[in-house]
Amino acid sequence: MTQIAAREAYLADLLSQCRQLGKAKRESCSHGLKEVRDMAAEYVLSSRFPTTKDEEWRFTDISPILETPFQVSDVNHEPGLSLSQLTLPVSDKQALPLRLVFVNGYYAPHLSSVDASLVPALGLGVFVGNLSQAPAPINVHIREYLGKNQEYSDVFSALNLTGIVDAAVIYIPKNQEIETPIHILYITMGGETPILSQPHCLVIAEPGSSVTLVEDYTTMGNSPGFTNALTQVVVGENAAVNHIRLQRETQVAVHIGKSAIAQARDSRYTCTAVSLGAKISRHNLEVVQTGVQTETTLNGLTMISGTQLADTHSAIMLNHPYGKSEQLQKNIIGDKAHAVFNGKICVPKPAQLTDAGQLNRNLLLSNKARVDTKPQLEITADNVKCSHGATVSQLEEDEVFYLQSRGIDQDAARKLLVYAFAMDILYRIPILSLRETLSQYVSAHSV
Repeated sequence: MTQIAAREAYLADLLSQCRQLGKAKRESCSHGLKEVRDMAAEYVLSSRFPTTKDEEWRFTDISPILETPFQVSDVNHEPGLSLSQLTLPVSDKQALPLRLVFVNGYYAPHLSSVDASLVPALGLGVFVGNLSQAPAPINVHIREYLGKNQEYSDVFSALNLTGIVDAAVIYIPKNQEIETPIHILYITMGGETPILSQPHCLVIAEPGSSVTLVEDYTTMGNSPGFTNALTQVVVGENAAVNHIRLQRETQVAVHIGKSAIAQARDSRYTCTAVSLGAKISRHNLEVVQTGVQTETTLNGLTMISGTQLADTHSAIMLNHPYGKSEQLQKNIIGDKAHAVFNGKICVPKPAQLTDAGQLNRNLLLSNKARVDTKPQLEITADNVKCSHGATVSQLEEDEVFYLQSRGIDQDAARKLLVYAFAMDILYRIPILSLRETLSQYVSAHSV
């Protein structure tokens, strides 16, 4: 069998598994998922498995995925599962009180936690749960938005929608401000066979609302796992969404995720994405401006070592006037690891008076570490303020020497410089305890 035929057969097998899963889970059809699945399947049928010959994947070789026969999970494998090492703290003694847990893409209610004392404080009409729990009034919004934005622009997102049977749903009504962060924990837990988990999340922030969301991806067990995630965020007029995305899967895992954001007039969206784990990982972040005067802030930190491959692809579509966007992506690459950054900002002619800035900074910790960076501006408007840039460097010996002259040994000096480089991103996380947890990780894994 040729390589092309092998890739086509592999994709066809995954598609067949997803379609069979969708047929088996008929109870979810009430949310209009059958139409979504069918449209997504048609896209997959017309697509092919990406290779390095495709422009969007030319620096990211995902052919090792073909060596593992992943099976789409139809159960969550949750019996006996303990979350003691997986929950994120809000203080030294308490985990985030609003927590939804999904195991292999399926909601695990007895592992989830919505503190009853917080329910009244959430406000009338707020919903935090999964598809089957959603009340009838919210089902209308689910059918309106689920799979209806730009989600069919790549084969993996379409594959996720083809097999969708459950999802995390966050609905914030008009003018409701949710102060307590919502933690969504996605666990990929392998069994006797390598598992393909396809978590899905839909966040709807109605006009004037605000919410902080923590998406947290992890794996359990030593068997290979493949997480293919899709998150949709709809930010209404004058609404604010603060989105923290943490990927901390094991070194035998594969992670491909997409965050699709739609921003209405005067809305504010902030994403801080931290990528630490997985053998192969890629995060596609696509933001579409649907109204004037939006604010978009994208912060990213990737910290990898060994032979890890981590890819960050972003696209900001500023289609209307007075839009503002700022992006800072930092990569720390050690050993023989390979980081990829491709950031695109599109400013068509109608988007006059746009202010957009983009910077990718890379720190190489070894002579064999590698980075491919491609900041990209596509501008046809003539009255804008836009900038982009990229830097690639190693630790400055002068800075190390300066710290040594102050009584700090060489290893500690290098760790301190790496820590300072990373904390520029981590300080932007609004949850103090999460910031401290991640800073401890950086300190422990610096050279």
